[in-house]
Amino acid sequence: MSDFTFDEINLMCIYNTGTHAGLMQELTDMRGHLEPDETELLELTDSTLYKLGGITDEQFKELELVPYFDADE
Repeated sequence: MSDFTFDEINLMCIYNTGTHAGLMQELTDMRGHLEPDETELLELTDSTLYKLGGITDEQFKELELVPYFDADE
């Protein structure tokens, strides 16, 4: 399974619908609303979508989508 970064996990928590396909759709929709200068969020969204595309629904269900507010934890 792909290793998601701290930032990718937090992004998934924000847009999580409870399903693999739903989360991917929400991220795709959000991506379409980004402004040209939001390059960091665009790159983060793209890397998250890429990794989500590489896992199964069963693997998605195993993810612990709990937001982390402190990167040191």
